[in-house]
Amino acid sequence: MAGVMKTNNFKSILAAALSALVLLGTSCVSTPDNHSKFGIPWVYKDTLQSRYTRSVEQVAAATRFVLNRNGRLLVDNAVDHTFKAKVNERTVWVKITKVDEKTTELQIMVRTAMGADIALASELDKQIALQLTVTP
Repeated sequence: MAGVMKTNNFKSILAAALSALVLLGTSCVSTPDNHSKFGIPWVYKDTLQSRYTRSVEQVAAATRFVLNRNGRLLVDNAVDHTFKAKVNERTVWVKITKVDEKTTELQIMVRTAMGADIALASELDKQIALQLTVTP
């Protein structure tokens, strides 16, 4: 009987330690539009950064077109050039910033309920780049 009690006690301690590890290992992830989202920031890469030799307006127009074509555009903030969309049940955030007179930086973050989707972020980045080559 004493052996069973020690085994159950060990299992309880192990379960409590694993639960504490899970709780301490999760936190919030900062999105490109300066909000927070629940996630594990150091496990998955969830943001892509690209630079284009186009104006902010041209990159914003291409981003708007691609997000509307692939899903539903939820937020289009023209003041700080941030976008939020739903694509394939995933949340997409895009931020466009001016680096210098000729260069614009694009940040794309894609998150699911369970974590990051870097493949979709890469696909959207590729579509935006192709859209920039189509528009003058």
